Amino acid sequence: MAEEKERVLRFTTDDIPARDRFEHWREARAKNLFGVTIELAREKRGDFRGHFTAESYGGAIVSEMQASAYRVSRTEQDIARLSSDSLLLGWQVEGGGWMETGRRSALHRVESGAFTVGHSEQTYSGTPSTDRRFLWRMIKIPLVGCDFAPPLADLVSQPIETAYLRPLTALFSAIGARDPTIPDPAAGIEAIGRLALVATGKLSHHEPENRAALRLALLQAARAILRRDLGRPDLSPFLVARELGVSPRQLHILFEPSGLSFARTLTGFRLERVLNLLLHRPERTVADIAYACGFDSLATFYRAFRAAHGMTPLDMRSLRPVAI
Repeated sequence: MAEEKERVLRFTTDDIPARDRFEHWREARAKNLFGVTIELAREKRGDFRGHFTAESYGGAIVSEMQASAYRVSRTEQDIARLSSDSLLLGWQVEGGGWMETGRRSALHRVESGAFTVGHSEQTYSGTPSTDRRFLWRMIKIPLVGCDFAPPLADLVSQPIETAYLRPLTALFSAIGARDPTIPDPAAGIEAIGRLALVATGKLSHHEPENRAALRLALLQAARAILRRDLGRPDLSPFLVARELGVSPRQLHILFEPSGLSFARTLTGFRLERVLNLLLHRPERTVADIAYACGFDSLATFYRAFRAAHGMTPLDMRSLRPVAI
């Protein structure tokens, strides 16, 4: 597949006078770009700040928003003014509150860390539970030309509270980081879209394409565990498989499409951390760094390092530029 040229949109309120920030965000951004209505008490508007980034990726829009807490709604008028007919995958990384969705007014608690799935043409209103800022990430998948999604006109936004939550957020993070284990942008977007619809009951988990989407997402979850716990010398396939709720054999199968086994992936992550510490923490000894990164013997470490870099750790450290 030809590589898609990404389009990036960024804006911030930092270069806008404090007295005008919220009004600008409400009119130019929320109303005319996001297609929502927002409100904030007048006495809090002087402290308002917001940052937004959006990129085209795999036929979808991947975005991130950090802003002061405010009330938000998508009304019938908002939908009529700015419709999009899209599948919306939202990740409430920080913040949270209450969301009232659909024409029957279902009330959901959206905690920090929650993942929501819904159709863009459904009404909702959200009220924050804190005055602190929120961090929200979203993937917007247009349904025009989308061949894996069934009709979604009745899919009101809803939090995912099943075993799919962890793989969904792991795959979302991998998409955001442009993880090389994702075959191509369109494949990553289709996988997370399929998995989200399986989680809502709109697609069957028995279909081969949907099972493949789950395997890709579980691979990202496994890689996240390896990065988190690489300092543990006893980190094993059994421990990672147990945390993910799969068998060790299933875990090894997850790594096969990447071309790197569990062991080689873990060693690669450890060597990445080693290299970073070697170059940026000159006060630490090579042995201290090796053990801190999970190597259980210096002999194993030196063999792995030389195989990866063709030199010793001290030779690598000597290449570090000297500050003048």
